[in-house]
Amino acid sequence: MSVESIHGIIGYTITPFDAEGRLDLPALGKSIERLIEGGVHAIAPLGSTGEGAYLSEEEWNTVAEFSLNQVDRRVPTIVSVSDLTSAGTQRRARFAEEHGADAVMMLPISYWKLSEEEIFEHYRVVGDSLSIPIMLYNNPGTSGIDMSVDLIMRIVSSVDNVTMVKESTGDIQRMHQLNLRSEGELPFYNGCNPLALEAFVAGAKGWCTAAPNLIPDLNCQLYSAVITGELDKAKGLFYRQLPLLDFILRGGLPSTIKAGLRLKGLEVGAPRPPLSELNEESCHRLERMLSDLL
Repeated sequence: MSVESIHGIIGYTITPFDAEGRLDLPALGKSIERLIEGGVHAIAPLGSTGEGAYLSEEEWNTVAEFSLNQVDRRVPTIVSVSDLTSAGTQRRARFAEEHGADAVMMLPISYWKLSEEEIFEHYRVVGDSLSIPIMLYNNPGTSGIDMSVDLIMRIVSSVDNVTMVKESTGDIQRMHQLNLRSEGELPFYNGCNPLALEAFVAGAKGWCTAAPNLIPDLNCQLYSAVITGELDKAKGLFYRQLPLLDFILRGGLPSTIKAGLRLKGLEVGAPRPPLSELNEESCHRLERMLSDLL
């Protein structure tokens, strides 16, 4: 699949665990089917929602391979491969490519503060080892690194297969600048739920979000309304789902999505410590919001 095929609603997957904290692959398969049946345009395993940072390498491999087999190229699959080291990221990226990923998503993660040159070299090393596209992911909230538009454009212009950008700073001006600097040629994707409508209006090609685990119809209807130019309809759809989108973001993606799936009849276990389950009061609030959206 080409980069052009990656668009629309890109659904993050969760990583289910059983009562003993082991991977629950049957539940993972069901959650992926729910996303595909809900109409998402692409699947993104092992990101923040999928607790990729909390898995052993063996678990990471298992989830990546299982997810790719489950999707079976029915929609594009973008595997999050971020690791603390370039070698670890490279290994994960190669594994994803070998098992059929259409693209990988890369977030630079640091313990020591990375210089711009170190970030650039990180992308170059991994990019040189792959033939599939890389989605550069800018999310200082989880990585501790905020890449400037200048640095992003330098990486995109120098590393051939860094061909997409996911922007999650919450600053809509970043998207405008990416669009302007690339003269509309660089596909960029929104990773901040509350900016979904503004991002699409700014030219975002897609929205990477965990929300389709709970409200796929509303997410897909919003995208469809934007694509068909029905902006008043899109505005209404966006504001209808905004309270839940805010709640998901503020409550923590794995905790809120797993609680929501349980409320919708799919048991996927608790997040892996040190992440915690949603408390009882928040679960009741989530249940009311989901009921209001039916």
